[in-house]
Amino acid sequence: MSSHLPSLSDGVFTVTLNRPDIHNAFDDVLIADLTQTLREAEVNEKIRVIVLTGTGKSFSAGADLNWMKRMARYTEEENYHDAMALAELMLTLNRLPKPTIARVNGSAYGGGVGLIACCDMAVAVSDAQFALTEVKLGLIPAVISPYVVAAIGEKTARRYFLTAERFGATDAQRMGLLNEVVDADELDQAVARIVALLLAAGPGAQAEAKDLIACVSHRPPTDSVIADTAERIAHVRVSPEGQEGLAAFLEKRKPNWVKE
Repeated sequence: MSSHLPSLSDGVFTVTLNRPDIHNAFDDVLIADLTQTLREAEVNEKIRVIVLTGTGKSFSAGADLNWMKRMARYTEEENYHDAMALAELMLTLNRLPKPTIARVNGSAYGGGVGLIACCDMAVAVSDAQFALTEVKLGLIPAVISPYVVAAIGEKTARRYFLTAERFGATDAQRMGLLNEVVDADELDQAVARIVALLLAAGPGAQAEAKDLIACVSHRPPTDSVIADTAERIAHVRVSPEGQEGLAAFLEKRKPNWVKE
């Protein structure tokens, strides 16, 4: 069975974790496969939006048990290289210049929470459960920590990293991991609403906006930061996409990146 099932329709690239018998847990093979898929999606001009989801009852249970058994026998150096592969997946997903949506069809634990945190937006079913369970195994959520802490905040991370307790979708939304929580029969409709908004915006501007957020986050508005933001908007205004967007607005028509 394939570890994931990618599909492309009208500019929307859906990547589905497809190991329902083990709750879409991942191992080194899936990690490498998914990283490569995302890299290919990044350079595919037909792809405008990337949706990450799972099959079955779970979004992703994190690490595959058999993979964990192998890791237990690894040397520290082997564990380092193994961890770097997962870190590369998270970094690739987090840095994609295209909009990403986590379609959270069920519960997520450990690294599954990391995947959600790396996506730009996340919509989950109301009965989904979440947990960062690593400390129960004497481990830590290391490579996912930059993204999870950015999503839920340091104080909240202190609680859930240390207690490993479960929390529901409503709490996940409150702490910033999720943007929306819906009933299962409303999940596709909720994702479709966001997709429609994303497809109406300029793809180049979206990539620039994502880079802008990464640049200004947690930085005070110093002279250099202010100058950088001015340079960015000046560059975008004179770009072909910026010129087309402004012209379309003034001429009261749709820009050329919007399909009729």
